[in-house]
Amino acid sequence: MGKIVDVLKSGKILVSDGAWGTFLYEKGMKAGECPDAWSLDRFDDVVDIAKSYADAGADMVESNSFGGSYYKLEHFGLQDKVTEINEAAAKASRKGAGPDKFVIASIGPTGKLLVTEEVTEDDLYNTFKEQAIALEKGGADAVCVETMSDADEAKCAIRATKENTNLEVIATFSFDKTVQGDYKTMMGLSPTDAAKEALEAGADVIGTNCGNGIERMIDIVKEMKAAYPNAFILVHANAGLPENRNGKDFFPETPEMMADQVESLIKAGTNIVGGCCGTTPAHIAAMSKVVENYNKRHAA
Repeated sequence: MGKIVDVLKSGKILVSDGAWGTFLYEKGMKAGECPDAWSLDRFDDVVDIAKSYADAGADMVESNSFGGSYYKLEHFGLQDKVTEINEAAAKASRKGAGPDKFVIASIGPTGKLLVTEEVTEDDLYNTFKEQAIALEKGGADAVCVETMSDADEAKCAIRATKENTNLEVIATFSFDKTVQGDYKTMMGLSPTDAAKEALEAGADVIGTNCGNGIERMIDIVKEMKAAYPNAFILVHANAGLPENRNGKDFFPETPEMMADQVESLIKAGTNIVGGCCGTTPAHIAAMSKVVENYNKRHAA
């Protein structure tokens, strides 16, 4: 099927998938349950999520492995099943997506802080190495190192993947808008800083996910693109900014509202468009139609 980067070099805009956690809860996952364990215990349900997004028009789907690191699984007493869980997660997405879509397997933060010396860089490197090797074995094409806020943790994940597998690496960070009006991760990284660190560590695609709707993502992409004009950028935007309704987060943007902003996101410099919290197959289907029309108009 080739490489994601080769497709992007052709000028084609790709569509990624949407939220996974919401989907798992809809299928019966209880609060406090380990989401990643579903790849073993509820394999067919996980396959169905991947298939739903592929059927909605996504060119790539993630995997149910966001919390699949040793340190995250340790919370559930499952640290001895890192390989098993991650391999199953990649297999589920591969089965659901089919042979003609990319599987960009999810690797999220460990929850451990280097700055407080809870872990060393070697500790993080080794847990990400174990995860990435298992994801490749399960059939992933790439990993999506996502929702990162600390450059050093992100770099450990990127290097561990690059040095121990043949997988492409997408690296995305989550930014909040500051009172000054600029964007920073929880650890104080700007979009320019994050892009620099990820690219220097060997990421093939950089970007941003979660924390913001498309409108704010446009500003983040513009900053990254200004600093690194040749970089390929992925955006997984939330369905707007969350509103608290009856004690629960509600994401207000409809599929049509998100789709209306996709062209602006592409014009800002985005190469891969997808969703995060609050997005569904309906959102991805609406966004996919816009991307399809854009690609037709801009075909070489």
